[in-house]
Order: sequence, then structure tokens, then C-alpha cells
Amino acid sequence: MRDPTTGWAVPAAKGRAWDCVALGEVMLRLDPGEDRVRSARAFKVWEGGGEYNVARGLSRTFRRPTAVLTALPRNELGVLTESLIASAGVDVRHVLWRDWDGIGRNTRLGLNFTERGFGVRAPLGVSDRANSAASALTPEDFDWDALFGSGGARWLHTGGIFAALSESTARTAVTAAKAARRYGVPVSYDLNHRASLWNSHPDPSAAREVNRRIIAEADLLFGDDHGLRACLGLAEDWAGRRGWSTDPAPPTRAATLAFEMFPNLKGVAYTLRDPRSASANSWQGVFHDRTDRYASALRSDLEILDRVGGGDAFASGVIHALLNGEGGQRAIELGAAHGALAMTTPGDNANVCEDEVEALARGAGAAARR
Repeated sequence: MRDPTTGWAVPAAKGRAWDCVALGEVMLRLDPGEDRVRSARAFKVWEGGGEYNVARGLSRTFRRPTAVLTALPRNELGVLTESLIASAGVDVRHVLWRDWDGIGRNTRLGLNFTERGFGVRAPLGVSDRANSAASALTPEDFDWDALFGSGGARWLHTGGIFAALSESTARTAVTAAKAARRYGVPVSYDLNHRASLWNSHPDPSAAREVNRRIIAEADLLFGDDHGLRACLGLAEDWAGRRGWSTDPAPPTRAATLAFEMFPNLKGVAYTLRDPRSASANSWQGVFHDRTDRYASALRSDLEILDRVGGGDAFASGVIHALLNGEGGQRAIELGAAHGALAMTTPGDNANVCEDEVEALARGAGAAARR
């Protein structure tokens, strides 16, 4: 069903199991709260992952049916993670279980120790994720025809974190995106550039080659100029041909070049942030389609409790609006509002309701509601 005002073709909801499925790794985040990892004596546990967080936001905030495509080890940590996913309302029927060898030599659950930061002390993440169950996923692990054919999903979301985990996850992401496109299911892809992951590849050109293959199948790309340059090799392409500068215009030109490179691409979205400290930054969302550029309201002094997951919440707000057949301005306002609210709560995900997102998108203040 193509919306004549937006140009986005999304399968009708009737008869479909999910509004969105997310392909990616789900980790346990161990949060020391106001303490530091190096001195903590207790951690709070959250589930999270760049791709999964989008499905969780669509489920918990916007009450949409979603599912996650991932793998977990068959041990107590895997059971805990599955329980946390299910409690968020995300369908776990496509979670794959991998036998555990007792010490995690061959398969394990990824862990992420994350400090929120405060003031001049920046947030800090310490990952412990090698040989995770999700990093061994292959294209043969899922029935793509069932997932995206009649009765399947209306939207696929995946990202560069999952693609960077291993050679097999890169192939899985490409295969998923191609299958979704074959069935007319929109694909969103978040570059989510992590140099530490891509640098572990034996092929130094892996980031460029893998990302270009996936984006060639995508309808919506989440990524700012830094991500585009790092993941697509635009540093030299642009510096030589476009006259790269450091003024605010490059993100707009980045979107233009992305549209030139990838004819299937319909939209590019990203956030603009200017961190003044770990606890405050400016915040704005920008959305490009092939004809227009839309910017959200600028929040020039956004106070932050926990910035992790703000970009994923932003993505879920944008996707929610597009699933509704709404235009670019509406999409960017909802995305920016949801992302802003996500950073006011602990954990990787927004602990808010749709009414709060709508109120902030309309410009409502922070006065007490009774």
C-alpha cells in the first residue's frame, strides 16, 4: 500500500503478524548507576542492542507488534534475556537457542558494562561480547519467505552493529534485506558505526563493502555525516569531488550523495547533537527524502540522565510515523521527541508512553501533571 503523500510503500497491517522485526544481537547491559564500573559493588541489569532497541521502542511506547531475530545461549543468562525481551512485549518465537559448553568458549551471551557519565566525565562502555550466540547467525538460520511473505512483517530493521559482528552476520543482514525487498517490505538500516567492531575484521575494507551492500537494499538509512564517511568511504570520495568542509552543510550534502549512490533509498535521518557535558547537549532530528529536508524543533539545552539508546528511540519514532503513512515533518518530530525522552530514563530504552511523546512533539513543557 503506497501512501500518495509520502511515497512510502508499506504492506497493509491486516493479516500481518508484526509491524516490524529487528535483526540483531541482544546483550545484557550491566549498569553501575551513579557509580563507576571500576568501583561498583552492584549492577542493575537491562537488556539492549542497537537493533533490538528499535523493536522494543515500537512495542513499549507505540504499542506495535514486533519481533526480534537473534540467538541466545541455552543457559541462565539466555533465559534471563528472553524473559526481559518478552516483558517488553517483543515476540520471542524467532529467538534461536544455541547449546552452551559450560564456560562460553564457543557460544555465550554478550555483556555490556556501561557508565552513564556525569558532567565532565564522559559515558563509558566496556563490551564483553566475543563468540556470542548472535555473532554466529547465518542466512540459513531463518525462513525469510515466512518472515516477509504473506502474514509476516511489515518492516525490517537492522544495523551496522550486527553486520560488524562477524562475516556470517554481515551475510545474514544482506540476505534479510534482499528478502524483505523481494516481498515489498521496507528496510531501515542504522549505520551505528563502531570502529572497535569493524577494526577487528581481517579485511580493512569490510565496513565499506558490507555497508554498501546492505544500504543498496534499504529504504531508510539512519546515519549522520560521520557514519556515512566512516562506513561508506566518503572521506576520500567527498574530499576530492565535493570540497568537504566543517560547516553545518555537509550532513545535507551527505544525504544528497547517499541518494545518488543508492537508487532504492527513500529517506535519510540522523540526529544533531552538541554535547556540552555528559549531562546536557543540544538535540535535533533531521530527515531527508528525495525532494525535501525536515528538521525537528531544536532542544538547545537537553538535560540527560542516560544517553545510551537515544538514537535507537529516535529511529523507532521515525519508523512509527512512516508505518502510519505520515510525512517527513511528523516523522522527525516524533523521532526527536522519543529520543529526547529516552535519555531522561535509565537503561537502553525509553520508559515512556505514546502520550508523553506526542505532548513533547507538540512543544509541551515539563510542568507537573496531576
